[in-house]
Amino acid sequence: MIKCGECGYENMDGLDYCDGCGAKLSAASAEASVPAPEAPAPEAPAAAPAVAEAAPAAPVPAESASKAPTGEMAAAPPPPPPQPAPAATATFKAKLTITRGTIPERRNHEFDLENGNNLIGRWDPETGSFPEVDLEKDDEEAKISRKHALIRIEGGKITIEDIGSLNGTYVNRQPRLQPGSPVELKDGDEIIVGKTFFKLTVSPIS
Repeated sequence: MIKCGECGYENMDGLDYCDGCGAKLSAASAEASVPAPEAPAPEAPAAAPAVAEAAPAAPVPAESASKAPTGEMAAAPPPPPPQPAPAATATFKAKLTITRGTIPERRNHEFDLENGNNLIGRWDPETGSFPEVDLEKDDEEAKISRKHALIRIEGGKITIEDIGSLNGTYVNRQPRLQPGSPVELKDGDEIIVGKTFFKLTVSPIS
């Protein structure tokens, strides 16, 4: 296109005179009418360099590892269950010896007493009587109850109590024992149940 310098009309290339006003078209007008080349668009700024990778996390101290996610200290493990105390070792042994009864052949018969409970009575599976001191052979007249008395060896002491016998329990020929009221025994004591007499012997264990 050729722009007329007189009237500004834009004419087709190759014309010598302006179609708008008839003025002669000069070469300068032709050059002026040529549009200037467009300036190159500015380049976009280079992208910012990628952020450097995060440095590896520092190792967590051992004490911090024991903390729970909430920040509180993790619960300590439960303590071990208490161990049972060792059983006390007996320092003596005890026995009952028949000194008098209705069966002469049974005189001097001995019954060893064990730690814990020792039932004095007569054997009877029907009533569940299985005494440690079984006097079934020594009581023809049935003066001794199936469950007559109880000797207990515990804590270094020996006690005897009547457990509701029909004919009573006696120690050293004192008044009849009250059922359920233990009496402490010592070496040489005499015990009477029914018509059978015993002597208690206590010997230290060497």
